Amino acid sequence: MRKHGLAVAGICVLLLAGTACSDTKANGSGTGGQSTPGASTSQSSTPGASSTPGASSTPSETNAAASIAVVPAKGATSVQPDKPVTVTSTGGKLTAVTVKDGDDNTIAGSFNTDKTQWTSTDLLKPGTSYTVSGSAEGTDGGSVPISSTFKTLKASRSLKASISPLNTSTVGVAFPIQIYWNNPVKDRAAVEKRLSVKTSVPLDGSWHWVNSSQVNYRPKNYWPTGTKVTVNVDTQGVNAGNNTWGTSSRTIKFTIGNSVVSHVDVKKHVMTVTINGKLARTIPITAGKDGFTTRSGVKVIMEKFTTKRMDAATVGIKPGDPNYYNIPDVKWAQRVTSSGEFIHGAPWSAGSQGSANVSHGCVGMSLADAKWFFDQTLTGDPVTVTGTSRTMEPGNGWTDWNTTWAAYKAGSALS
Repeated sequence: MRKHGLAVAGICVLLLAGTACSDTKANGSGTGGQSTPGASTSQSSTPGASSTPGASSTPSETNAAASIAVVPAKGATSVQPDKPVTVTSTGGKLTAVTVKDGDDNTIAGSFNTDKTQWTSTDLLKPGTSYTVSGSAEGTDGGSVPISSTFKTLKASRSLKASISPLNTSTVGVAFPIQIYWNNPVKDRAAVEKRLSVKTSVPLDGSWHWVNSSQVNYRPKNYWPTGTKVTVNVDTQGVNAGNNTWGTSSRTIKFTIGNSVVSHVDVKKHVMTVTINGKLARTIPITAGKDGFTTRSGVKVIMEKFTTKRMDAATVGIKPGDPNYYNIPDVKWAQRVTSSGEFIHGAPWSAGSQGSANVSHGCVGMSLADAKWFFDQTLTGDPVTVTGTSRTMEPGNGWTDWNTTWAAYKAGSALS
């Protein structure tokens, strides 16, 4: 027991001695003052002062200036136009970011939730210089400017779109949207992803590639009367393949007019016209004679002429041929095929209208009926022809409606 007591006393002396040395070292003085158990390691600057018992030992946060990273890197060249621009702040948050091209056009983008990163949403133009500017605020409260420049690669070929119908036009219920490209598209899926159609009423529709230079769009059924349609061709910066890059984007808007749906029965020599679901007129007609049979199928009015010269030489019939004709003033002519079928006034065949087919393939009628029909229609109105064994060839006019819906959808690169 005596030995044990001496041992404990020795330990206590050592602990007291250790405490005295630690306090002296911490205070940097030889006063031998005693620290309070549980005190913070930070000390008072007043000699001999003691810390408050139970104070926190957590060190204070260090404030810092924001650190900025921009991708693409400053001075980069040959940047791919379809890669996003990102601006990231470390040690703070972004307060403003702007990306502009040399023409002062702004590239759209958005911040993440905590505003530590901004990412562009628009694609870039090929062969264009861009400037990145803005600012970030660090945890120290200071503002750090953002300044960078880069240049996108130069395309071997540009991709531009011509669109039908025209912007602000009013068209018929069967008008297919048609986009023609100035250069062939290899990566159809990449391009189609940048195309969209918005309608004022919900509709099921699909894109359909006619070939590498043309893509069309139609709804499952005819457009409803009064529908407002917006077409976005957002192809600036898209990689179409073969170093062909989109150089611009376009938006057009058009409206669907009255529903004017016509049916030509070649065998019965009659055309019926239905307007907004109601039969409006039954018209006696004549159609193509033997050797010039009118094609059956769904045709769409492509062009309208109050007066049109019709020369058989345009379809390969030369002067001197018994079937040659050259009429300078055909009235109320409406084209329905690329090969030359029209619906028009034909006073020279008045005796055959309603009873016989005597034309070179066109649908002829009286001048009064032709004028009335002309006044009702818009480009894009459908005319369905039945009663012949000759059918419409794909691409001989706006033939989209002669394809089944399943086959039409299969023509999408994203199907």
